[in-house]
Amino acid sequence: MAENVQLQRSRGEGRLRVACSEGATRIQTLYQDGSAKIRVPRLPGSELEAVLINTSGGLTGGDQLKWQIEAGQDSNLTVTTQACEKVYRALDGVADVRTRISVGRNAFVAWLPQETILFDRAALSRNLEVSLAEGARFLAVEPIILGRTGMGEEVITGHLTDQWRIFRGDRLLHAEALSIIGAFEPVRNASAGLMGAGAFATLFYAGRDVEARLAKVRSLCDQFEIAFSFWNDKLVMRLLAKNGYELRQKLVPLLRDLSKSELPRIWHS
Repeated sequence: MAENVQLQRSRGEGRLRVACSEGATRIQTLYQDGSAKIRVPRLPGSELEAVLINTSGGLTGGDQLKWQIEAGQDSNLTVTTQACEKVYRALDGVADVRTRISVGRNAFVAWLPQETILFDRAALSRNLEVSLAEGARFLAVEPIILGRTGMGEEVITGHLTDQWRIFRGDRLLHAEALSIIGAFEPVRNASAGLMGAGAFATLFYAGRDVEARLAKVRSLCDQFEIAFSFWNDKLVMRLLAKNGYELRQKLVPLLRDLSKSELPRIWHS
C-alpha cells in the first residue's frame, strides 16, 4: 500500500434528549450525523427505548463515534445497540468512541449496549461520562468478547482502553480505568486478571434503592460466581465467562432485576 494513500474512516454523532410529559417519556431532540443513527421503537407504557446504530458495520483504527444522551426529570429511558459492535484489526490509529449521559432529577436511564467483539489487533479507546442529578438512578453494562471462539478466533495482541467517570452532582461517584495494550495473554491468563475468560463485563447500578436490591443480587451473584461490591448507594459487579453465550446467561437475570423490566427486544433478535 502506498504511503500517501489516505484510508477512509467513518465518523458518526448522535444526540437524544427526552423529557417526561403527561406521565410518559417523550423525545424532545433527536440528532444524527454520519454513521450514527438512532431509532426509537413504539412500545406500550410510559418508558422509552432508544436503539443506537453504527451503519459502518463495525469499527477500525481511526473511526470516531460520539453519543450524547440526556434524560430530563422523572423520565425513564433505556438505551441499547442494534447489534454487537465489532472492532476489527486496525492498520493504523485507534477507534474512538465517546458517550455522554445526563440523568435528571428522579429519572432513570439504563445503558445496555450489546456486546463489543474484539478481533485480533483491534484498537479501541472508549470513554463514558455520566452526570446524575439528585434522586437519579443509573444502570450500565459493558460486555466485551475476545474474538469469536466458535470460529477458533483468538485475540493475541491489541489496544483496549475503557474509561468511566460517573458523577453525582459535582462529586465523583465512580471511576473505571481499563487498559490492555500490547499482548493480551498475560492479562487474560492472570489470576488477578481475566483468569482465562474469553468474555467479561462490568455492571454498575446507582440509586437510593441499592440496599433494598442486595438480597436478590447476592443470590444471583452466588449462583453465577459473580464478584460484587456495594457502597455509597452504588453497586459494582465483575463478570467473567468462557464465551459470549455464557456471559449473557449471567447478565440477563441481573439486568432484569436491576432495571425492573424485560431487556430490549433487540437483545433477543
